[in-house]
Amino acid sequence: MINRNLIRTRIVQIVYSWYQNTNKDLRNAEKELMFGLQKSYDLYFYLLLLMVELTRAYENRVEMKRNKYLPSAEDLHPNTHLIDNKFMLQLRDNEQFQKQLNERPMVWDANESFVKNLLDTILESDTYREYAEIASPTYDEDREFWRKSFKQFIYMNEELDDILEDECIYWNDDVEIVQTFVLKTIKRFSEEKGTKQPLLPMFKDNEDRDFALKLLHDTILNEKKYRELIDKHTDKWDFERIAFMDLIIMQVALSEIFTFESIPTSVSLNEYIEIAKSYSTPKSGTFVNGILDAIVQEIKEENHIFKN
Repeated sequence: MINRNLIRTRIVQIVYSWYQNTNKDLRNAEKELMFGLQKSYDLYFYLLLLMVELTRAYENRVEMKRNKYLPSAEDLHPNTHLIDNKFMLQLRDNEQFQKQLNERPMVWDANESFVKNLLDTILESDTYREYAEIASPTYDEDREFWRKSFKQFIYMNEELDDILEDECIYWNDDVEIVQTFVLKTIKRFSEEKGTKQPLLPMFKDNEDRDFALKLLHDTILNEKKYRELIDKHTDKWDFERIAFMDLIIMQVALSEIFTFESIPTSVSLNEYIEIAKSYSTPKSGTFVNGILDAIVQEIKEENHIFKN
C-alpha cells in the first residue's frame, strides 16, 4: 500500500528535518522514516474501521428505538440492510483486519459525534434511499453501497480531514492517497474469499522498502555531490536565498536519478516537480524543473549514455 509517491514525500520531509536537527544520527532518521510509513498504513485501517463504526452506530440506534417505552411500528421493524450488509460483516471479521487492530489498537470513541453526524448524512442521502428500497440486496449491491458511500461522504470530507490532522501529524499529507487505497480495497472484496480476503500489505514487496531506505541513505551520504551539481546550475541565483525546501527536493531527486537506474528519469523529475508544487513556493515547480533538467542534460552529454 505504501507506494513510491508516499515514500518520496516522506523522505523529503525526513531530510528536511535532518538539516534542522543538531543531533544527526542516520539510524534515527531511518527509524523516523519507517515510523512515518507505518503511521500511513495505520491510517488505511483507521478509515476501514470508520465504516465498521458507522455500522455499529446504526445498530445501536436501531436497538435503542426498539427498546423505547412506546416504540412505533418503524422502530420495531426497521430497515436492517446496513446491519445485515454482507460486505461489512466480511470486513468486520476479516482476519488481517482483526490482527491489525489487536496489534495496533485504534478507536473512533473520541469522535463519536462526527460518526453519528456522518451516519445521519448517509441515511438522508439518495444513495441510502435507493439501497434501502432493494428487497434483498446481493453481496455486490451491499459492497457497492459502501463504495458509493465512502466516495460520496468520506473521501475528501473536510471535517474528517481536520479530525485526522488532529489525531496524527503524520496523516496531514496522506489522507487523499490512502482514501484511494480504501476505495480500491472495497472494489477488490470478493464474497468467496470470506474472512481471508487479503487487504493491502504495508509494502507491495521488499523492493519498495529497500527503495525507501536506500534513497534516504544516498540523499544524506552524498549531500556534497548533489549540492555541488545544484550550486553549479544555480550560478545566476543567490544560493543562500534559494528556498531551502527547493534545495532538499532537488537533492532527493538527484539521489533517485543517480541511484535507481531502473526508474526512468522523466518519472523521477515529474514526481519531484509535483512535490515542489505542493510543499514549497508557488514558483518552485518551474524552478526545480529547470535546474534538474539542466543537470540531467549535462550528465547525458558528459556520459554520452544516460537513462531516458
